Amino acid sequence: MSATNEKTNEFLPGVLPPRTGRTLSSGRIVALRTGLVVLAVLFASTFLWMAPCSIGPYRSHQEVTADICPQVSELIPKSNGALWKSLGDTYETDAFKMRAIDWLAGAVRIPTESYDQMGPVGTDPRWEKFGAFHDYLLKAFPLVHASLEVTKVNTYGLIYVWKGTSSSLKPLLLAAHQDVVPVEDTTIDQWQHPPFSGYFDGERVWGRGSQDDKSGLIGELFASYTLYVWPIMDAQASCIIYLIAFLSLSLMFCVRSAMESMLENKFQPARTVVLASGFDEETSGLHGAQMLAPVLLEMFGENGYAMLVDEGSGYGEQFGRVVATPGISEKGYLDVMINIASPGGHSSLPPLHTSIGILADMLVNIERNPFEVHLARGSPTYKIAQCLVHTPDLPASLRRDIIHAEHNELALRRAEQELFKNPMFKNLVGTTQAIDLIHGGVKVNALPEQAWAVVNHRISTQSSVTATKRRDTELLISLASQFNLSYTAFGARITDADAPAFGTLTLSEAYTHGLEPAPVSPTGHDAVPYQLLSGTIRAAYNSHRGLSDDDSLIISPGIMSGNTDTRYYWKLTEHIFRYGHTDGARGGSIISGVHTVNEAIKISNFVEMIRFFTTLILNVDESELP
Repeated sequence: MSATNEKTNEFLPGVLPPRTGRTLSSGRIVALRTGLVVLAVLFASTFLWMAPCSIGPYRSHQEVTADICPQVSELIPKSNGALWKSLGDTYETDAFKMRAIDWLAGAVRIPTESYDQMGPVGTDPRWEKFGAFHDYLLKAFPLVHASLEVTKVNTYGLIYVWKGTSSSLKPLLLAAHQDVVPVEDTTIDQWQHPPFSGYFDGERVWGRGSQDDKSGLIGELFASYTLYVWPIMDAQASCIIYLIAFLSLSLMFCVRSAMESMLENKFQPARTVVLASGFDEETSGLHGAQMLAPVLLEMFGENGYAMLVDEGSGYGEQFGRVVATPGISEKGYLDVMINIASPGGHSSLPPLHTSIGILADMLVNIERNPFEVHLARGSPTYKIAQCLVHTPDLPASLRRDIIHAEHNELALRRAEQELFKNPMFKNLVGTTQAIDLIHGGVKVNALPEQAWAVVNHRISTQSSVTATKRRDTELLISLASQFNLSYTAFGARITDADAPAFGTLTLSEAYTHGLEPAPVSPTGHDAVPYQLLSGTIRAAYNSHRGLSDDDSLIISPGIMSGNTDTRYYWKLTEHIFRYGHTDGARGGSIISGVHTVNEAIKISNFVEMIRFFTTLILNVDESELP
């Protein structure tokens, strides 16, 4: 019991000191009445604080909790149940795990780095490394390439189409990317194993791309490959070692027999499955996904896909419970360049402030004034908070406030204040700012005529590019006046154009145009794709661990902390999810090691990803999706 409640109870009517029999004076009677009124108010306010602020009888926490973040049971394929069970058993074998290691390690060994500001394909030789990666995919998955329709877009973009028997069913679209972020030469010595070694230490595959995102790409291909060739594996038992273990020349005849049997007995989906793979996601997808999108749109039309699953976060423990967070939206994006121009000259005769000094003052002012952040009802991050009420170790007061936040403003603000003690969660909720680039000056004895910096913003799902620009513009008005600068922001004159000025301040979009927050995918009771994905996540998680209950983990809508190249796919479907079924991701966080040294993935996690994609393909194939 809290100290506040103990203090209140000391003065409740039932626990007042007993009367002594003496007659109270009129002044004491008035004081007593006043005290009772105050107590009544305290009691009523305490009740209102604890109860939902809505019309109707008070409902217990247990009753209300059942309505918040409702969960679905595991979804196990029915018509393909025997296939799913047999594949699950196969995924546990050492032979399969070794083949999975070989496939992923081989992919990691091929450097496919993409760099900012690369030239067009065909003119920039740095793209040519993706040709070697395509050769590897062809060698690793010969049956997939021979039997599925493969379309190359802008040379290195890949679309695989596994045609279903029913053209009336919208296809499932799975997306991933082939590129990885560059490895800095200065950090190579910090890697436990060389960044492109694909080294397997008995537990993990090490190397750039093992997590982001070659594991996703290879996992999707692996699941499709296994499903495609499964009837041959079942009918030609002697060929299993070739199909899921090591390749050797002595088995080539078996492969030829398998191909014949595949044409007659292969697993054939009713619903078409499409795999789309860009090659420059790490640099905004301008040459990859942006070019793939119109081709995918032409194939099946606007909103022509049942659902899309791209890379994203996974699952991890929060407050004593495992929580999986498929992203249902993404924050917007904006890079703002701040440019200061002032007269040059010899550094022995400096003005009071140089361009660099003025810029420094402005950057300090930006960092001192972060965006105001509030948790908004209905937002993806609000839904994350709601799902936390199902975790056992959530503080009781926070659980109560989250439960009542839907109808009680004070409870919402208290919950927000407590949740924002976690900086990661606060960053997911609001618009962020990070000063990432700065430049100024050309020589030590010459005054800098220009200095510039770039501020990166990830825009809240409740905000917009316009609102972010407006805030940045207003934040620097007073400093522009203080330093006597002519001020232009995003093409609009802020100060009088004819007024004399020491220099200029210019705000503009750096490199690319801003990106609005992504549309929010539906998650309600009637949102079949989200319900199907949730049941699939639970089934894959349970089967990998030999579980069968519905309390193994919580499925929570969420958002990604970064951006994916699904920005180009918004027209393809209203049901876009960013989820990779990766162990260790918490509430939209990025797995440790991604984009830095010592990136690695546990082979058990990689096999579980394959299990997830297998379960998803089978569940979608027999679902009630249109």
